[in-house]
Amino acid sequence: MSLQTATPGGNVITSLREFLAFKLGAEEYGIDILRVQEIRSYEEPTRIANAPAFIKGVVNLRGVIVPIIDMRLKFNLEQVNYDDFTVVIVLNIGSRVVGIVVDAVSDVITLTPAQLRPVPQFNSSIASDHILAIGAVEDRMLILIDIEKLMTSSEMGLVEDSLA
Repeated sequence: MSLQTATPGGNVITSLREFLAFKLGAEEYGIDILRVQEIRSYEEPTRIANAPAFIKGVVNLRGVIVPIIDMRLKFNLEQVNYDDFTVVIVLNIGSRVVGIVVDAVSDVITLTPAQLRPVPQFNSSIASDHILAIGAVEDRMLILIDIEKLMTSSEMGLVEDSLA
């Protein structure tokens, strides 16, 4: 028997899924562990002229030029100083490699459809179409991000939509 949970965006989450949990300020987020290539310590990227503020620049990762996105800036959160806990999560999105800067990585969490709550509906000024669901684990709440949808959005302009 396959358990399914539909989210407002029409996404369906079936059976168990594993998410990498990370922090941005006081909030905890989760992304599909299958998209994660590696986790690296933060190093200052090379800036790219005229790039949006949330694109910090690029790094050379074993011969691959990887754009680095600061998720705090992307989500309009208050700025923070980069410290020893700041990491870059390197992701495989479609045929591209992209890095996201987060405050810290906590752990890998396995969620069942019963632990997922639908995303609350907000007014149109808040783009929530890249949020899969809210994961509830004991006293923790994780905002589960559809990282592929976020990275392929037109405002990011980084990755072509591999599903089109």
